[in-house]
Amino acid sequence: MEKALAGAAAAARAYGRTTPAERAAMLRAAADALDAAAAELVPLAMAETHLAEGRLSGELTRTTFQARLFAERLEQGVLLDVRVDEADPEWGMGPRPDIRRTQVPIGPVLVFAASNFPFAFSVFGGDTVSALAAGCPVVVKAHPGHPELSRRTAALVAPHFPEGVFALIEGEAEGAAAVQDPRIKAVGFTGSTRGGRALFDLAARRPDPIPFYGELGSTNPVVVTPAGWAARSAEIAEGFAGSVTLGAGQFCTNPGVVLVPDADGFLAAVPELSAHAMLNDRIEAGYRSAAAELAESAKVARGELDGGPVLFRASAAEVLAEPTLLELEVFGPAALIVEYTSPAEALEVLDALEGQLTGTVQGAPADPDAPEILARLAEHVGRVIWNQWPTGVTVSDAQQHGGPYPASTAPLTTSVGTAAAARWLRPVAYQNIPADLLPSELHRP
Repeated sequence: MEKALAGAAAAARAYGRTTPAERAAMLRAAADALDAAAAELVPLAMAETHLAEGRLSGELTRTTFQARLFAERLEQGVLLDVRVDEADPEWGMGPRPDIRRTQVPIGPVLVFAASNFPFAFSVFGGDTVSALAAGCPVVVKAHPGHPELSRRTAALVAPHFPEGVFALIEGEAEGAAAVQDPRIKAVGFTGSTRGGRALFDLAARRPDPIPFYGELGSTNPVVVTPAGWAARSAEIAEGFAGSVTLGAGQFCTNPGVVLVPDADGFLAAVPELSAHAMLNDRIEAGYRSAAAELAESAKVARGELDGGPVLFRASAAEVLAEPTLLELEVFGPAALIVEYTSPAEALEVLDALEGQLTGTVQGAPADPDAPEILARLAEHVGRVIWNQWPTGVTVSDAQQHGGPYPASTAPLTTSVGTAAAARWLRPVAYQNIPADLLPSELHRP
């Protein structure tokens, strides 16, 4: 670990001063190396995660696409929030100096890889790529669920960056120690609420507290409106079945709470549920434990507490009496079906929510209940969805993957999409600086 941290610190100044074009070339070269090794990497990931070849091939494509997208945005100069105020002697509060604002790399970043996306949220995933694009060296703490894949991915990526800019460490104790090391200036994390909160607290207790960008737990509520159910019941039930079992439910955006006007009808319409093996024994044990905990307060409506798909049922009144039902994330192919008696009661349930990554409305055209439901969801979630399902998270400029706590420790930011680079950049304003001494992006107008 010491070698990785010392290398990142030593490389930070020079790498932070590389040009956007230089960093873009490095990202593309690393992406090309991973694509060229797909025939090796995908079988390795299959052996360590139980995920299917098609899923992993698609995820690798997403991962390298993401790197190339950041490279493109670097070349376009759109990752920096540049603002220019020319000198103005007539400014309303008195003469204004020439002041120009840009952003600079925050310094070495520590990234905790996730278990459920061994490519896209792991060694060369979104946190890593966005930090590298921002000009920050990265130390990745590998996830123990896919160690061989992590090592091989790191070996393919590292040669395309200057010495010290990219490194891999392993071990829970090593990760915790790195969070507290003064050479680390920010942390990215994707994982459980308990683990993320523990690391967040370590970052906050440092003599020099640092930003901790944690994507934690979420139950991703879905509201089926009366009009939506009347118009699209079969489509909604089938879409839910596909979403809740996708990847054996091991998505942070899994639809874990579904509010419906007719629970009997909804449960009858949902097709038979099946899911492949979970990522590893530890995650399956956690799934069984969380499902058993939920079963103490909610009725098992479909399935068994045996590690397979299971649907739970409760009334809105029961949930309002025990709101913690909305907070219990069962990480796997499970969901709580909540029956409401009126749209007003559904809104009460939404008001009881903690922060979430996503909120979905399954409605109908000219739906009278949709406007208020959408507005209430936006109070609690980072991404509001209409007539689609939350388990698809595209990588784009407008994407928002984060939300109020406990969905995220930093609700003003995103961990997916090109805006993710802003987490690793620190604003600096240059006042009255001669043009030839300014950073290149501030040379306008």
